[in-house]
Amino acid sequence: MSKVQVFDPPMCCSTGVCGPQVDPALVRFAADLEWLKSKGVEVERFNLSQGPAAFVSNPMVAQAMRAGADALPMLIVDGKIAAQGRYPDREALAALVGLDAPESLYTPAACCPPSDAAPVGIAKPSSKKKCC
Repeated sequence: MSKVQVFDPPMCCSTGVCGPQVDPALVRFAADLEWLKSKGVEVERFNLSQGPAAFVSNPMVAQAMRAGADALPMLIVDGKIAAQGRYPDREALAALVGLDAPESLYTPAACCPPSDAAPVGIAKPSSKKKCC
């Protein structure tokens, strides 16, 4: 099974999901990493504030950080840089480790009934507005 290493920029805690203003992207990414773990993927996460030695001891990370300010966050999958400067979504993470992409919970078919057959209690979508 694949190994994913995440090198985060300096944050107040190990996941960045703390404090008064939590970035929704960090919440999503933390959940996505837990999903990977549940599928048997080995996940390691390093925060520059709390574990700078991991950044210095990894030549790829150290070189990328010297090269530019947008190096973090960095995702290394099986020893190769897979993403840099952004947190990939669950679909991209699945592809990177060779898992089937999860089905989205929010597709137009799931939230918008056909205009001619709306279930009782659900209004038909207006022709003036796009549903979803």
